Amino acid sequence: MNNLEKILDDSIAKVKDFPKKGILFYDITSILLKPAVLNLIIENLYEHYNKSSIDGIIAVESRGFIFASPLALKFNVPLILARKKGKLPRQTISESYTLEYGEETIEIHKEDVEKGKRYLLIDDLIATGGTLKAIANLVEKIGANVAGIAAVIGLPFLNYDKLLGKYDVKTLINYHAE
Repeated sequence: MNNLEKILDDSIAKVKDFPKKGILFYDITSILLKPAVLNLIIENLYEHYNKSSIDGIIAVESRGFIFASPLALKFNVPLILARKKGKLPRQTISESYTLEYGEETIEIHKEDVEKGKRYLLIDDLIATGGTLKAIANLVEKIGANVAGIAAVIGLPFLNYDKLLGKYDVKTLINYHAE
């Protein structure tokens, strides 16, 4: 475990049996109590992508908003919100995807993503990769490109690489099945 991973591991609350028995929930809200750690996350993500051409950042509802907003400011690029169906007021483009317990639909404002531009997708955690793959599909349907996919936490034991393997995926700390 490197220094960044140690700092993050110490800062992420682990909640057993949430939201249901047998699940270990990695709660990033505890990071928000430590501005220096939040800043460290933003700086590390910026450092990883600062040599890439980034035309915009797409934030995944809702905890992805926390990390995407300061990163968009740092890159000086637009921030686009990816939200659950029915939450965005203008014309949207949507993609449905399968969850362990059913199906969900994610949307973005159609005119916010421009053909030919490059977008960085940001979330707090990558589990199976389903949500991020759905957003990547939306970006590509419009004719834009996914510059990368980033999250604070990765759960590689859930095999998100099967869905996201063709993208530049960056996580700052990975947890493995216990």
